[in-house]
Amino acid sequence: MPRARTLRHKDFKADAPAVALALIGATLLVDGVGGVIVETEAYDQHDPASHCHPGPTQRNRVMFGPPGHAYVYRSYGLHWCLNFVCREAGHGAGVLIRALQPTHGIELMRERRGLDNERLLCSGPGRLTQALGITQAHYGLPLDAPPFRLLAAPADTPVEVISGPRIGISKAIDLPWRFGLAGSRFVSRRF
Repeated sequence: MPRARTLRHKDFKADAPAVALALIGATLLVDGVGGVIVETEAYDQHDPASHCHPGPTQRNRVMFGPPGHAYVYRSYGLHWCLNFVCREAGHGAGVLIRALQPTHGIELMRERRGLDNERLLCSGPGRLTQALGITQAHYGLPLDAPPFRLLAAPADTPVEVISGPRIGISKAIDLPWRFGLAGSRFVSRRF
């Protein structure tokens, strides 16, 4: 069996929609816990729904840094969300990781989430970060070094991706920048 290629900083230098699309089928592990990325959303500084839209702030500064780093923020004061910084340094852009198909450390995910339903362990950005143990401590960390391990989708396995409007935003709702693995039961919401 061929070894999966580790994603590096250069893999995140494209625009957010291209990176979001390319991440479908990749494997994300945090301290050995994780799975296959089945849903993403793209955001860019020119997009009024993006945290980057107003320009650099203390909260979003990592999104204007070099690509291939984690942007972690709290959503509605309740849940952590994980984004991957992309494009070139100085341009704010990122990809929200919305859902995984759990494959590694499922028992630990169940313990962290307090439930047995495998489909719901990482189905949604808040559930995903809770299952993986993502916190503010992961803010700004490089994605190609521990505790992260990010592997490209196997080149010999075709990935059918569908797209549609993003979820939970009130601006730029017409952009089809939400991407998902076709037929996956692990996406947060149907397309």
